[in-house]
Amino acid sequence: MTVQLNHTIVTAHDSQASARFLADILGLEVSPRYGPFIPVEIPNGVTLDYIDTPGPITPQHYAFLVSEDEFDTIFARVRDSGLTYWADPFHHRAGEINHNDGGRGAYFDDPDGHNLEILTRPYGSGG
Repeated sequence: MTVQLNHTIVTAHDSQASARFLADILGLEVSPRYGPFIPVEIPNGVTLDYIDTPGPITPQHYAFLVSEDEFDTIFARVRDSGLTYWADPFHHRAGEINHNDGGRGAYFDDPDGHNLEILTRPYGSGG
């Protein structure tokens, strides 16, 4: 059996708005509600299932491996949206992207403070 990540649950104060934010930035679709969840399916079949929570949200990190062309498109959406972006996950290098492993990467936050990352090369792949 091959083990694959199928889905993960993402807490949000407004699951519909947060799912829409991710889908719009990445150029994806929001799927119909499934029970309490608002799913966004990533092209590799993994689903991020947004669920409302009234309490505090512990920010999580979600990294998306994209092609060079997709990076350009997504990064343009990040900039056009006026989002602050960083070259590092600790948010020390604002307004920069990184070139780790010979690729490009950037971090930005979603409306609930989850740390989103787009990168063109997996970490440790060299370059």
